[in-house]
Amino acid sequence: MVAETVKTDQPIVVDAAQQVAGRMASKIAKLLIEGRHVVVLNAEAALMSGSKKNIFAEYMQRKELKSIVNPINAPHRPRQPNMILNRMIRGMLPRRKPKGQNAFKRLKVHIGIPTPYRTVEKMTFEDAKPKKPLQLYVTIGEIAVNQGWRKR
Repeated sequence: MVAETVKTDQPIVVDAAQQVAGRMASKIAKLLIEGRHVVVLNAEAALMSGSKKNIFAEYMQRKELKSIVNPINAPHRPRQPNMILNRMIRGMLPRRKPKGQNAFKRLKVHIGIPTPYRTVEKMTFEDAKPKKPLQLYVTIGEIAVNQGWRKR
């Protein structure tokens, strides 16, 4: 039995503000695999759980990876909040299969709220809401600033 993909013209608009990024990304990946178009807004306000010191150290360690032979061939890591969240969602898709590649093309992630999406109804996931006080979370925007991204 072949699973049918849902074809709709209207994308699902998700507001990432004050949602735990990993839980939200898994829900978004599921929607993308089902054939839906997804637009994520406020990528810089998504939350990551854990110790701020450990998260920053992990991202700085990733940034230090280099190639001994030629530093230009080092892995490129995203520094913008929208690209960090984009990469996180991509990691939850089967991106080497055609199904995953097509799903990834249906994803758009934005910093803030662009003008066309200001009046559109935004969706949030109940499972992705933080369970602890907000002070125990780090926003993706803080991680990006720590990596060298400058807000404009």
